[in-house]
Amino acid sequence: MPKPSVIVFDLGKVLLDFDYSIAARRIAERCHLTVEEVRRHLDHSPLLYRFETGLMTTEDFFTEISAKMKFSGTQSEFCEFFADIFVAIEPMIELHAQLRAKGFPTWIFSNTNTLAIGHIRRRFPFFKNFDGYVLSYEHGAMKPDAKLYEVVERKTGKRGAEILYLDDRLENIEAGAARGWQVILQESPERTRAAIEKLRLL
Repeated sequence: MPKPSVIVFDLGKVLLDFDYSIAARRIAERCHLTVEEVRRHLDHSPLLYRFETGLMTTEDFFTEISAKMKFSGTQSEFCEFFADIFVAIEPMIELHAQLRAKGFPTWIFSNTNTLAIGHIRRRFPFFKNFDGYVLSYEHGAMKPDAKLYEVVERKTGKRGAEILYLDDRLENIEAGAARGWQVILQESPERTRAAIEKLRLL
């Protein structure tokens, strides 16, 4: 395979681990639902899809989901609880830094929302070290929708095998592979590094 011209990283479960149960435990203290019930509201709600495709403002999301859960706290408390669910995957952050040092342009390509990104920008310094960002809520679509992959190609100016894409979800990887992208399915940082080394990028 040719050497890629740009390396595109998913964010959640690739560079940052996350767990909605962390938020659910804190939110459950302010409403009359179990932690598991709150987690389902956060992780699998149609409201989250609308939020992460830019169809709802933060205020709308808070108003609707807090009404469903009968959350008794303030909007600022909810936003803090909802966003503070991330932990750095240090070997992957180091891998990204090494690829940058080799001169590869890198991009973030993520299904996400304004609350998460605001929190990540404040708490994780590595996040600023990318050439660009394709975020679902800014483009009205979520992976694996082809529309969002087209945005990556348009913004990076690259296509096909010029793009190397890392993601932890098979359906997202398959959508990239269908466009001729080189892809790595993240199963563990160790396997991802081995795949990068096999491509002789480090």
